[in-house]
Amino acid sequence: MPSIPSGSQPRQPSSTPRKPRTARQPVVEIAPESGSLEVVRAAAEGCTACPLWAPATQTVFGEGSETARVMLVGEQPGDQEDRQGHPFVGPAGQLLDSALREAGVDRDAVYVTNAVKHFKFEMRGTRRLHKKPADGEIAACHQWLDRELKIVHPELVVAMGASAARSLLGKATSVEANRGRFMPFGEQGRLVITVHPSYLLRIPDEYKQEAFERFVQDLRMAGDFLRGAMPH
Repeated sequence: MPSIPSGSQPRQPSSTPRKPRTARQPVVEIAPESGSLEVVRAAAEGCTACPLWAPATQTVFGEGSETARVMLVGEQPGDQEDRQGHPFVGPAGQLLDSALREAGVDRDAVYVTNAVKHFKFEMRGTRRLHKKPADGEIAACHQWLDRELKIVHPELVVAMGASAARSLLGKATSVEANRGRFMPFGEQGRLVITVHPSYLLRIPDEYKQEAFERFVQDLRMAGDFLRGAMPH
């Protein structure tokens, strides 16, 4: 098994960092079924639906194909994601990439996004440290995730962490009690719940490898799905 990334170096995105807007515009209302991802992304850049937009560098929207069969949903951007404008490019993104490779999933074949599009943090000296988004912030940002779901229309959604599960299901859901199995989602889709990769960076070293292997096992369900194994 690969070693757990130390988290010291951010993932290098395939595209260049996005340039944040210098001035925020009022949120543009777009019907969920109208417009492409790029249209909705442009609207989300001006979102002021909750206070998180003010200290954040920029909106970090999802990335991937509009025809992706699998969507991965995390909690929110981290420090590196906020600076670069791309999802999962920091330490948690490194770990996710390692787990996807181990699970036989091509990251370019899936759509990757977050339940909350702005980085919530607190200052600790010169460092910006992650803070868990509140329920109201998750609810305020759900309109953007809902639009991504309607445009991409994935057959399988992987909720990584409790915040993602709350946004997708509309209620608090135990990750540990529900992880690693296919659940009905939407009209004909399926949902798999697992931990957020940042969880693996926080636990004691002696538990990391076992937790990583279990995370890979959960993601392998998405890989098997892409290879034709049907949910049951």
